[in-house]
Amino acid sequence: MSPRWRPTGAVLLFLVVAGCTATQNLSPVPSPPPISQPPDPVIPRIKHHIREWFHPAFSDIHATMSMAHDAIDTLPGRFKHRLAVQPLQDPWEGLAHLETRALLVTRAVGSDGSNLQRVLDVLESSWGHPSHHESEIPFPAGSDPQDLVEFMVKSLDQASAYRNRALADLTESEYRFLFRHGAVLADEFTPQVSRFTGEKLASVDATARFAALFRERMDYSALMASAQVLVHLADERWMRHLPEAFPGPIPSADIPSGITGDVRLIHHTAHGLIVIGGPGPNTYDLDQPVALVIDLGGDDLYRGLIGASGDEDHGNAAVIDLSGNDTYEAAPLGLATGRLGVGLVIDYAGNDVYRLQSGGGGVAFAGVGILLDRQGNDIYTGERFTQGAAIGGLGLLLDLEGNDRYAGQGFALGFGGPLGVGAAIDAGGDDHYQCVNGLPSAYNASEAPQAKPGDPSFQYDCFGLGTGSGLRVFSKQRAQQVLSLAGGWGLLLDMGGRDHYQSANFSQGMGYFWGVGTFLDIEGDDEYHAARYGQGASAHYGVGMHLDYQGNDHYRSTGPYYNMGVSWDHGVSLAIDGGSGDDLYAFDASTGLGKANHMGWAIFVDEGGHDRYTTQSGFGEASEGSLAGFFDLAGSDSYSFLAATPVPLSDGNTIPRSPGGLFVDR
Repeated sequence: MSPRWRPTGAVLLFLVVAGCTATQNLSPVPSPPPISQPPDPVIPRIKHHIREWFHPAFSDIHATMSMAHDAIDTLPGRFKHRLAVQPLQDPWEGLAHLETRALLVTRAVGSDGSNLQRVLDVLESSWGHPSHHESEIPFPAGSDPQDLVEFMVKSLDQASAYRNRALADLTESEYRFLFRHGAVLADEFTPQVSRFTGEKLASVDATARFAALFRERMDYSALMASAQVLVHLADERWMRHLPEAFPGPIPSADIPSGITGDVRLIHHTAHGLIVIGGPGPNTYDLDQPVALVIDLGGDDLYRGLIGASGDEDHGNAAVIDLSGNDTYEAAPLGLATGRLGVGLVIDYAGNDVYRLQSGGGGVAFAGVGILLDRQGNDIYTGERFTQGAAIGGLGLLLDLEGNDRYAGQGFALGFGGPLGVGAAIDAGGDDHYQCVNGLPSAYNASEAPQAKPGDPSFQYDCFGLGTGSGLRVFSKQRAQQVLSLAGGWGLLLDMGGRDHYQSANFSQGMGYFWGVGTFLDIEGDDEYHAARYGQGASAHYGVGMHLDYQGNDHYRSTGPYYNMGVSWDHGVSLAIDGGSGDDLYAFDASTGLGKANHMGWAIFVDEGGHDRYTTQSGFGEASEGSLAGFFDLAGSDSYSFLAATPVPLSDGNTIPRSPGGLFVDR
């Protein structure tokens, strides 16, 4: 480990509302230049229609809510971020800014996603981190084996130097604690703690220490520079020379145990092995540090640690597979997982299977984890904290092509925990997302204490599919409250295809305790199934946004409450179905479609089409100082309202609901 030092000009990593303490002042968020044309933003074109009805009618409630949110910096929750604070203080402007940042990601992915470095730039600049570009090591010009090995070694050296810089201000005991506690978070993180034993308080205190060390003592920009170096190393333009440079297998005596098949190169470095596998089938199951695996083709099997930080001293690891129908069977925290370093897996082609345990699949704990699959119909299955999830740093899953299937048990598929950005991005294909039946919900104890798993009343939590959440320490004691941590940014972005989404509680664009959840589906006729707090929902100063830009879509929920533009306790939520598609909202078992309680702000909008609505209650319903609106802007629509209403809700009417609530059908 290099000597302790603090880089001059180190930047603040996470930014919060102006007016906070000197160490929390906002800095401008850099805007990357455009790459390709994203879809037109939907919020700017609908907000003026909404405001002309909504704001004049409830100006006094708006004023009261604004005053309450001006005191955000005095409330529990360390490391509040600008993407959460701005919508709470100015919902329309803040949500429009959030949509713009998310659409910049679609622009960066573009038509083929060839520039992964650019995608990283956009995600990080959206979160408030500056881009960090250093001079890149030039690609080798030809197929000379020595030049190719030298390029790989120099790239690994450069990535390691940046990682050392990132950790330089940590003591040995501190960086070893950060590494170990990442494994604890993968197994034990929960968004709220309200029952306190000595063991639970010690765990919460350790998580608060983890967040403070990452935020205040790590040079995260240097860690991102390390990630950019490894992504540059994974560029296929130079790897096309490898078959010519290493044309035949090496002797079997030179191959470490755990590797089978045709192997073209084994090279030892200070960072771990460099391995080049041949074009046939290989097995990789290594029990020693591996810095880089490049496989030239074949149907391969990977087991154990696969492009993941193996220990505190070997934080960077990369696996690049160029073709074949491959199977990845990862250990816990074992695939594209960054802990105090960078974990990178890139699969260029093939119908692949990813079997993930907790903490794998583009996941970060005080690090950077990146999983990119470029082609093929792929299957991803995982436990907790998989498929684009992070606490401290960036976790990214990017799939560019194919009809894919995703399944996680919770904190998955775009989950941003404290100080984290978790993104799951699919650029095309008819995809299926599932996050159900993994995490039994705390609601069972109070609402269905006799229910068993499998019973209709038994609930599960998801916290995924575009969910941001903090750690809410719910206590009357100030000494315990100060351990609370604000949430990060969770993003799920699907850019095309007929997709199916199925999830339990807290999902599909949900923000919990200063977290920001963002869900965008750009095009296609889609099917949405959620449960409680889904499809644009928020609670406890969270921000949730669910945007579907076009298509004939179906929305359903198992309930029992709160779906589609709903907010509780000072949250801000927006759900929009854009375009002129004919949509179905079958919420017979739930409430919502513009519903807010306890000073929440929630809007639902359907932009056009002949739509059908059913729900138990909601349709622009507010209580206890909240604001809620239901807006259908065009089309001939039908309504089935399962609870009695003083004035029937029907097509072509504008009807004030409870104080702060409004129903509008144009």
